[in-house]
Amino acid sequence: MSEALAARPAPPLPHSRRMLVLGICCMSLLIVSLDNTALNVALPSMQRELDASVSGMQWTIDAYTLVLASLLMLAGSTADRIGRRKVFTAGLVMFTLGSLLCSLAPNLESLVAFRAVQAVGGSMLNPVAMSIITNTFTEPRERARAIGVWGGVVGISMAAGPLIGGLLVDSVGWRSIFWVNLPVGLAALLLTLRFVPESRAPKARRADPVGQLLVIGLLASLTYAIIEAPEAGWTSPLTLTLAGVSVLSLIGLIVYEPRRPEPLIDVRFFRSAPFSGATVIAVCAFASLAGFLFLNTLYLQNVRGLSALHAGLYMLPMAAMTFVCAPLSGRLVAARGPRLSLVVAGVAMAVSAVLFAGFEAERSDPLMFTGYVLFGLGFGMVNAPITNTAVSGMPRAQAGVAAAVASTSRQIGSTLGVAVIGAVLAAGVSGTSYAAGFVTASVPAWWIIAGCGLAVLVVGLLTSGNWAQRTARQTADRLEEEAAPAKTSAHA
Repeated sequence: MSEALAARPAPPLPHSRRMLVLGICCMSLLIVSLDNTALNVALPSMQRELDASVSGMQWTIDAYTLVLASLLMLAGSTADRIGRRKVFTAGLVMFTLGSLLCSLAPNLESLVAFRAVQAVGGSMLNPVAMSIITNTFTEPRERARAIGVWGGVVGISMAAGPLIGGLLVDSVGWRSIFWVNLPVGLAALLLTLRFVPESRAPKARRADPVGQLLVIGLLASLTYAIIEAPEAGWTSPLTLTLAGVSVLSLIGLIVYEPRRPEPLIDVRFFRSAPFSGATVIAVCAFASLAGFLFLNTLYLQNVRGLSALHAGLYMLPMAAMTFVCAPLSGRLVAARGPRLSLVVAGVAMAVSAVLFAGFEAERSDPLMFTGYVLFGLGFGMVNAPITNTAVSGMPRAQAGVAAAVASTSRQIGSTLGVAVIGAVLAAGVSGTSYAAGFVTASVPAWWIIAGCGLAVLVVGLLTSGNWAQRTARQTADRLEEEAAPAKTSAHA
């Protein structure tokens, strides 16, 4: 009886209430995104105070993104099953608590552990918030505009993060970056309890503990191997063992998941070319962003000797372009589909990276700022088509899982971006003076970022045409047909 009641569509909320729900969901995205962008500016200060290596700085970022990527799909399916507002509320509590603990961390090891606590909360926020938005804004054009606003919040965080982070680091210290999350998290929690309606899927998927462990094994072993390999050696027993664990975990997922009636990773989603394309594009785009921020933060402060605030001001052109282009991309996707946004994003991100890789843009301020503007333009255009494509072709009942796959792809990209770019940089500067060799050592890393931009362009073109749209419709129809018997039995 309860499943039959859950299957009934809830009456639409008034427009003002829908906008309030969107605002509350955007608050959760703001604190998560602001925390990450501000933390990048604080890396050199944290490195000095905690006496950390390059790999230590990588772990302050990847401890968060790794845990987040591992738990996002679990959080999405759990929210579909027990209630999206319940999980969203728990995420706000956990993220705020983790932020408080990070601000009190006495050493690098504690900070990395508390960042993992933050990530447990963060895994319950973004995909669940996107699922709430998808179920609140049911009309496609209105939903695309709402997702454009959602993407604009990423731009706000990129614009405000380096400035707020730099100001706080220079005036109070890096610990104050985590204090910003406390009042915003508390306000979002109170507003959620008061205004966000509860919702769940008519037939939610059961837990998949084996699949969850395989995902954690794959991502954790791969990330650890990449980060520690420059110091331990690429052919060391540790690196080879971790690589073997990641390969076995991947094989386990490929063999085990399709045999489950309700798997953690539903491979049926990937029959849709736009959904598969959005997953690949998310990995490439966010790997580019993570690598871009990591390289520039270390260069501006450790090589040029700028303060955290001045480094934030230097990167403002990139952040400002993201802020302007994200809502514009949302409107373009609503009016013309995702292709134009993806083409612009891929070209701009690739050209930006080529300026650094082929022309050493760091050595010329005009060229460097041109690279910043182009990268901000590209990244601002890419987020809305990723999100809209990932959720629009799926049944609303599986919105949490679909949104979680898209969010997981973003975090996997961020994790791998920092791990790979950091490893390439560490290998390049190990045998020379850090400041003198930084620009030359970073050239291979910039070529990797350029390749990611090119992948966004090519995959975007291949998965946004008529053929791709047909696969999306066919996939949605099959999922609806396969879900129909379950709905019939629930009503019975």
